[in-house]
Amino acid sequence: MQTPLKIGIVGLDTSHCVAFTELFNDEHHPHHVPGARVVAAYPGGSEMFSLSRDRVQGFTKTLREKYDLKLYDMLSALIRDVDAILLESVDGRQHLEQFRQLAMGKPVFIDKPLATSTAEARALLEIAEETHTPVMSASALRYAAGIANLVAPGAPALACEAYGPAPILEDYPGLFWYGIHSAEILFAMMGGGCRAVRALSYPAADIVIGEWADGRLGILNGTRIESHTFGCVVHRADGTRASVAGSDPPYYALLLKQVVSFLQTGVSPILPEETFEIIAFLEAADLSKAQGGKLMRVVE
Repeated sequence: MQTPLKIGIVGLDTSHCVAFTELFNDEHHPHHVPGARVVAAYPGGSEMFSLSRDRVQGFTKTLREKYDLKLYDMLSALIRDVDAILLESVDGRQHLEQFRQLAMGKPVFIDKPLATSTAEARALLEIAEETHTPVMSASALRYAAGIANLVAPGAPALACEAYGPAPILEDYPGLFWYGIHSAEILFAMMGGGCRAVRALSYPAADIVIGEWADGRLGILNGTRIESHTFGCVVHRADGTRASVAGSDPPYYALLLKQVVSFLQTGVSPILPEETFEIIAFLEAADLSKAQGGKLMRVVE
């Protein structure tokens, strides 16, 4: 049996840290994901973001007491002692600077979003290439039951509407907080190639219309209603399908199966070009919203 990879978590300011550690470390969990074990962590935290600043101590305490993780106060020491990293810092504005210190050739999974601007996303991916550090970034929603198999590999949707909650926070950049989930679903269905975006904001939703270079249209419906449902409507050559993201099995477990394969092989199931384009799509949407729905080119 292959020895489990030793994983270090960077950023103990999100519930993902506890959920992911439980799925990796608890062999009796009904959805246990084998192949890796979380052994160490760097608490981190962001003073710029209240949902980081106000939660990092609680999650750190839980992980230290329940799973006896070794805590580090320097990223350079952490990366030396583990096989791979889960960069979980909930404030995506920290990812570039933290990745600079982690880029030593060991695989790094970066929880969504990769970054909160195209400038930072491009810089991060360039560092990854220069240092030969494998990178994967994804929302668990793209792997959720009911979503993952709606289109066949190599046969993207003719059109798609992806929907889900997209609250706008005062201390975080626009749609990058929760709109990232629906954007990931949209690109999982459509593939890359979005070249222009128009976004309109309403009290109950943000509607983002993406124009693909080959004439296809993709729509993100970021809701601000009580429902926390994610899903999509996909138009394929053989008809239309509609589906809601299921929670059984948990989409965190389905994501982590992909992550373990990536950490073992260094090969991401998502092209870096697509990951970058998702960031460019959300950046263009926020710029369009700020200008009353003006059509914006997506940075390439």
